[in-house]
Amino acid sequence: MRIVVYSPAFHPMIGGLETVVQVLATEWSRMGHAVTVITDAFNAEPDTFSFNVLRGASFYNIVQAVRAGEVFVHANVSLWGFLPWLFCGLRRPAWVATHHGWYEDFGKSVTVLNRLKKWLCRFAAANISVSRAVDQFLGVKGVVIPNAYESQQFRRLEDVPKTQDLVFLGRLVSDKGVDVLIQALALLRCQGRRPRLTIIGSGPERGALEQIATQYQVMDQITFMGAQSGEKLVRLLNEHRILVVPSTWNEPFGVVALEGIACGCWVVGSSGGGLPEAIGPCGTTFANGDAQELAHLLMEGPGTEQTTEHYRRLSIGHLERHMASVVALAYIQVFNKLVRH
Repeated sequence: MRIVVYSPAFHPMIGGLETVVQVLATEWSRMGHAVTVITDAFNAEPDTFSFNVLRGASFYNIVQAVRAGEVFVHANVSLWGFLPWLFCGLRRPAWVATHHGWYEDFGKSVTVLNRLKKWLCRFAAANISVSRAVDQFLGVKGVVIPNAYESQQFRRLEDVPKTQDLVFLGRLVSDKGVDVLIQALALLRCQGRRPRLTIIGSGPERGALEQIATQYQVMDQITFMGAQSGEKLVRLLNEHRILVVPSTWNEPFGVVALEGIACGCWVVGSSGGGLPEAIGPCGTTFANGDAQELAHLLMEGPGTEQTTEHYRRLSIGHLERHMASVVALAYIQVFNKLVRH
């Protein structure tokens, strides 16, 4: 099958959507499908993927690439990405809209542009959402296929002991709720508990977070590691017992939870959106923004009933549903039905 994916965000950019598109494209290519990813993301280095990447192409070349496909996949609906499909004429491929977000900022007025994106979904040959939460929000009654994670990279390193307490992994922006986690540390400190926290990631809020940590007198418990990747990141996650995902906004899914689970972490995350679906039975949740509840969960930990062997069984079963091969095949099954019709 000839699969064309439009994803403005892609490698070498870092993020959940970028990772998911790369994982799926790689797996589809491994399965023998011809895959082309169309993106605006610039890469100074030559691409070495097993699939074709079309970067910064002209509108005409994008139209030609889309026309050559049997399935045209949107990684989130984009009006600019939709236009080439309209110009394909009789050779227009089946349009599949995949939804990795909400198309609106909660708490803010909905823009005309976002309303238009949601309206366009009804014209897609298929709608695929990464969580039941996203599917229910869109109201399109589409197919729910959860995100995959990079299982070959993120894994348990049996020779690495879990000697560290808490770890956060993500961009340092306000939506990710690191300030809530710092407040929870301060509450725990008042109760005589002083777990250490490793913050992995970079972003514009780092300076502000350091000030908050100093204000709450917990800076001595925190290590800012900056952005990490590859085996160093995997080893860091393996060293920690609990991954905290304290997002204050409703995460559509949360691949980071899968990465932590794969590295043997118990996950404590916020309960809004699709994040609880990513965590599954391998962690627990608290109300978005509630530092008091977060502190209580961190004090409890995984619980005495969560023996090593019991947790291993839970995580294996949960992660199998998010293996790249399983998720990629679920997409292909949807594509096959469209192509046959």
